[in-house]
Amino acid sequence: MPNIDKFIIGFDHALRTLLTPAQTLRPVPGTELPESELNDWEKRQSTALMRVNHVGEICAQALYQGQALTAHDADVQETLAQAAREETEHLAWTERRIAELSGRKSMLNPLWYGGSFAIGALAGMLGDKWNLGFLAETERQVESHLAGHLKRLPHNDGKSRAIVAQMQIDEAGHATTAMSHGGAELPSPVKLMMKLGSNVMTRTAYWV
Repeated sequence: MPNIDKFIIGFDHALRTLLTPAQTLRPVPGTELPESELNDWEKRQSTALMRVNHVGEICAQALYQGQALTAHDADVQETLAQAAREETEHLAWTERRIAELSGRKSMLNPLWYGGSFAIGALAGMLGDKWNLGFLAETERQVESHLAGHLKRLPHNDGKSRAIVAQMQIDEAGHATTAMSHGGAELPSPVKLMMKLGSNVMTRTAYWV
């Protein structure tokens, strides 16, 4: 496929990610659970954390689009595409939960998307083994971040907790798949920079 076609498809994907409701094939985790009575602080906490998770899924879509654009191998592109499909479901889950909590999504989503797309494209240019290694490390850090959210979410907010728990399982699977397809372990300084960048995003998205 000519590069211009990839750019057109990527631009269309960006618009759909940012402007249209995401869709999910799997049932939303926790749908069967009753809505809990949350006090004002608990509701604000759940809403803020789910907004952070939604931003993470916006970034994931952009990263995978950027990585797929510059990936060399068709199998690598398919691995990225499969991960992106599952991340689209996560996007739908978090978006729906934010609405149920009468919250709002981050006002900086276009900025998060653009920056993540550029990072993903750069990762792909470095070669497929580093591209997959970047995917794996991203998912490991997201898995750790979600574990932290399970500790911070109100214990009686079963719906949000069910969504985050399933997302954590999926992210771990993405990391394993990426490494099994030939991903290389990233140098420690790169992992640290990724973690620092992630911290800036999560702290900002919690409020904005």
